Amino acid sequence: MMSHTRRACFSLFLLIVASPGLLFAAEKSSAAILVRDALTAPGQPATVEAKLISKRLMLIAALGGEPLELVVDGKVVATALTGGDGRAFFTYTPKAQGLAPVHVRIGNSPRVDQAEGQANLAVWEKRQAILVVELSSLIEDPLPSRVPPIGIGFESERKPIAEAVYELGKLTQFYYKVVYVMHVPVGIDGFQRSAEVRDWLKRHKFPPGYVLVLPADTNALGAKIDEFHAAGWRTVKVGVGRSKAFVESFVQRRLDVIMVPEPSKGEVPRKAKVAKDWKDVRKKL
Repeated sequence: MMSHTRRACFSLFLLIVASPGLLFAAEKSSAAILVRDALTAPGQPATVEAKLISKRLMLIAALGGEPLELVVDGKVVATALTGGDGRAFFTYTPKAQGLAPVHVRIGNSPRVDQAEGQANLAVWEKRQAILVVELSSLIEDPLPSRVPPIGIGFESERKPIAEAVYELGKLTQFYYKVVYVMHVPVGIDGFQRSAEVRDWLKRHKFPPGYVLVLPADTNALGAKIDEFHAAGWRTVKVGVGRSKAFVESFVQRRLDVIMVPEPSKGEVPRKAKVAKDWKDVRKKL
């Protein structure tokens, strides 16, 4: 009798070791949803892109085959399944103009616990003036340090240039809509960086806008400007930036661009305007 009991216990132990999912069948995976900002015009469809990643222990991986819901004003307006890379695409046609928050949440999933992500949907008239701003032009230079930075993530503790908040607020109060541009190197998750940039801008009280994260490629911004123009966004024609690559993307297309703060001699591309600081930017526009 005792030997039968031991064999049964041993068999149960082997079953649990071989199939731990049986023991935790009711336990759902913890996950996070990251969402990119989107841009469209009233009455035209927008594509909202989201990414679902797991957060169990130290493992961060894309989760495919999971149902997601796009929520606007408390209502589910679209649904989608994540692909093998964890990404899902929603199509939604807004009617009202403005910058509206959109939410993406887990649908009816037996495997993943509830989670929600948020981004901005910019719904602008195509005739409205748009100012493209390079994020680095809004950030103070870091203080010299003997300790090297850890990793290559967005340094969210970096302080903004004080007058940039005020001046950009004035520019966007009645006239410009703003697109914030940031480049990310290969291997950095653009979804995560988008969320970090939105949080940084909001925390430092910058005017809300459309956050655009692009690859760290000297041609990426120029290609995006061409894409905007081809889609009818011809008012994307003024930029304010810090890097030479950003400025050249506008100069090469004969568009107005201001370099701020004033760089070292010889760093200014031909036909680009230069502002000593953000207080000087409005005078140059």
